[in-house]
Amino acid sequence: MFSKEAITIPQQIKRLKERGLRIFNEKEAEKYLSNVSYYRLGEYWYVMVKEPKKKHFFENGSTFENVITLYNFDAELRLLLFNVIEKIEISLRTKLIYHLSCEKDPWWFCNSGIFKDQIQFSKTLSTIERDISRAKNNNITIKNHFKKYKNDSRFPPAWKTLEQVSFGNLSKLYGNLKHDITAKDKIAKEYGAVHHSYLTNWLQSISQIRNLCAHHSRLWNRKLTTTVKLLTKPPNPWIEDLPKTDEMRQLYVNMCLMKYLLNTIHSDNNFTQCLNSLFKKYPDVNLEDLGIKKDWQKEPLWK
Repeated sequence: MFSKEAITIPQQIKRLKERGLRIFNEKEAEKYLSNVSYYRLGEYWYVMVKEPKKKHFFENGSTFENVITLYNFDAELRLLLFNVIEKIEISLRTKLIYHLSCEKDPWWFCNSGIFKDQIQFSKTLSTIERDISRAKNNNITIKNHFKKYKNDSRFPPAWKTLEQVSFGNLSKLYGNLKHDITAKDKIAKEYGAVHHSYLTNWLQSISQIRNLCAHHSRLWNRKLTTTVKLLTKPPNPWIEDLPKTDEMRQLYVNMCLMKYLLNTIHSDNNFTQCLNSLFKKYPDVNLEDLGIKKDWQKEPLWK
């Protein structure tokens, strides 16, 4: 049975110091711990804890300042990736709406006949229904649609409805399309993914990262749950130093996929420059914890 009691911020600082974490400015530490929880910061100092981890003693030279550096670096990395994913999300939404509405009709997203997994289709459609129900009250486009077409019991057309749908559900709609839907491979080819199976996998992994960013969860030193699938001969510039099997769930390979997709959307994007500026701002952060390769900027993808 869980029996730990809450402790005050002064007690938190005392405990950290007793366990070997050096704190040079206790007032600054109090300020951080009053705005960023002890538990959240613990995800960043865990790597500084010596074995056996369950005793919670820090390695020599570990400082609270090191913890804050990692925390701030991770926060800025999330903002950067969220901005990149936003561009991918808007592009995916646009391509789905355009290609499927032209191939089928503006209500393709609620046509069960074009989807493989009917259970997943029902769940996704139910989520879309909730999104539209909320939008009736706070989105002027949806509100005006139902006011103007009050005798039409259908969803608004795809170009209105899917603007209210999350990246996760957009990726589920795409992945669940039947393989004989022409738009499925057409969209994959437009992104340089060649085949829908690759794009489905990439979107699933990027969606996971998007959710971590949205919930302010740690990206640094995290192993993702999705193992990405890589093309053997990508049609567009890619990386030559390929990740090993144990590196396939690290952030770097996913950032490479984001860059690959972004290059097809905005060829003049500044993702490389922004990443490089962030790494220069935090020179003490070990990039290997993200799976980032040496000389990453020299890769064809990142040039």
